[in-house]
Amino acid sequence: MADLMDIAQERQALILEAQIANARSSSAMPSAFFCEDCDAPIPPARRVAVLGVETCVSCQHIREAQRRHVAGKV
Repeated sequence: MADLMDIAQERQALILEAQIANARSSSAMPSAFFCEDCDAPIPPARRVAVLGVETCVSCQHIREAQRRHVAGKV
């Protein structure tokens, strides 16, 4: 019988797999130099690490939080 810790670990593994799949399917477009949402410069290290990046870390965090919020309402 699975306890709460087993369920939490399984959920975390599923989330990680989804995040990896999302990263792999990312756009092959060139990375932006400025964030699409706030126009802040995107650091070179982020542009290299995340191919096709469109937003700064802060704005990406906000986008992901909004997606989770909307997904939770469905």
